[in-house]
Amino acid sequence: MSLKEILVDARGHRCPVPTLRLRRALEDAPADAAVRLLADDPLARIDVPHFAAGGGFVILDRSESEGVLNFLVGRPA
Repeated sequence: MSLKEILVDARGHRCPVPTLRLRRALEDAPADAAVRLLADDPLARIDVPHFAAGGGFVILDRSESEGVLNFLVGRPA
């Protein structure tokens, strides 16, 4: 079964907005989905992993390119 991906583009917003949008998307996502967050606020490097750990979510992938942070977050298997 493949994972469905929901994109949340929070570029141009400062924390905590990207993390709040990520939380809302994860709450609304079906069980077989993961949320990809794009953010350009450097604080997201700290906020997103902290949120994921505290909320019982898993960071499946993370990368950074040209100042854009890219997180793929899902529920644990």
